[in-house]
Amino acid sequence: MASMTKSQFIGALVEKTGLQKKEVVSFMDNLNELVYKECKSNGEITLPGLGKMIKKHREARMGRNPATGESIQIKAKTVLKFRVAKAAKDAIL
Repeated sequence: MASMTKSQFIGALVEKTGLQKKEVVSFMDNLNELVYKECKSNGEITLPGLGKMIKKHREARMGRNPATGESIQIKAKTVLKFRVAKAAKDAIL
């Protein structure tokens, strides 16, 4: 089964909330902007009932090219991790 597309997701929220499509799209855009801003400035944001988005620095390390087996240096970088809340796990599993 394929995952929900953005338009299907917005349509489902429109049906569930009774709000106009423009209001739902605006809410989603504002939510995304807030999550990005908070992760960038504070390093994390908690979405109650869903989980926590965390910005983490990953150090440089040695890796291996799977095609050739050759050792390569992987540069340091910043990544985002999402930790699922217990309530979300309990609701799904």
